[in-house]
Amino acid sequence: MKREEFISEVNTRCAGFLQARHAEVHAVSEHAVPLVTALMTLTRGGKKMRPALARLGWQAAGGRGEAVVELGVALELFQAAALVHDDVIDRSATRRGRPSAHIGFEQLHRESGFAGDCGHFGTTGAILSGDLSLAWASEAFFLAQSTAAQDGLVSNTLAARSFHRMHTEVITGQYLDVLEEVRTPAETEAEAVARARGVLRYKAAKYSTEYPVVLGAALAGGSDQLCRAFAAAALPVGEAFQLRDDLLGVFGDPETTGKPVGDDLREGKRTELIAYGLFRSGGAGAQELNQMLGDPALSEAQVDRARAILLESGAVEEVERSIEELTGDSVARTQDLVELGVSAEVLEEFDQLRGNLVLRTV
Repeated sequence: MKREEFISEVNTRCAGFLQARHAEVHAVSEHAVPLVTALMTLTRGGKKMRPALARLGWQAAGGRGEAVVELGVALELFQAAALVHDDVIDRSATRRGRPSAHIGFEQLHRESGFAGDCGHFGTTGAILSGDLSLAWASEAFFLAQSTAAQDGLVSNTLAARSFHRMHTEVITGQYLDVLEEVRTPAETEAEAVARARGVLRYKAAKYSTEYPVVLGAALAGGSDQLCRAFAAAALPVGEAFQLRDDLLGVFGDPETTGKPVGDDLREGKRTELIAYGLFRSGGAGAQELNQMLGDPALSEAQVDRARAILLESGAVEEVERSIEELTGDSVARTQDLVELGVSAEVLEEFDQLRGNLVLRTV
């Protein structure tokens, strides 16, 4: 099955899975179905980066059968939960060019003429929808394990451990992200960058690239050595991908990102880009940039000024340099996969995906 066919199958299977859950929720109460429809909208279509990476880990370990499709569904539902909760925490009004889940629930409240605070209702609805998605991700993962066993594959014990650890790390990383917005700022550039990289790694990078390839390989019964080698090659790509995302959060086109430009500034995100900007822009520039962080009313003119500070300070150039170094690290670590006998076809597709991720074309 080629990547395009695989992604189409994951989309179909994910839609079917949620349709079945829709029926379950409807059986409880027809009034609760918006909890599911919010997830249906969020998971519909897309390039399915994480399932595509899981498929490469699966192929590298000699996987066969349909279990990797179910794994793709589990990863999509896990991501949906992370995105829904992230938008609540960050107070983001849009996701992929559409209203975020909590905004959708707010609109439902207003249109239905419900009593009480529509904002609280929106937040509550989104949290519960995200909780359901997280629970259903575990259900889909269990189905993937069962399917693999039926196909005669002995799942590596690392698969279950990794799936649960992924939950722990992403939720912990999300807390660290919130903490960075309110705790005492770092005293040195090195400390600020280290803090930002820790948030980036655990909140997003590991579950974006490392865990998908490890889960795919482990589910197919791949050796611990193969899983470790693929993880080492994939994690730098995830970090480079997220650094690119940080740049796009300030400099990107809203038509491409699906979010208003400057939202990371308004949310007060202490990214590596901001860390370099604060420590390399000089006293007045640093003070000006610091005052902009976390201001929800930041104007487009102020966003333009923040961009200028980040460019003039060399912060953008430094982040681009980090992206290049991380990409090179991933390429170098791919040699370990060659020595472990991973096929040229898998390595070629991994190289292609790496390029797409670093350039943020997926």
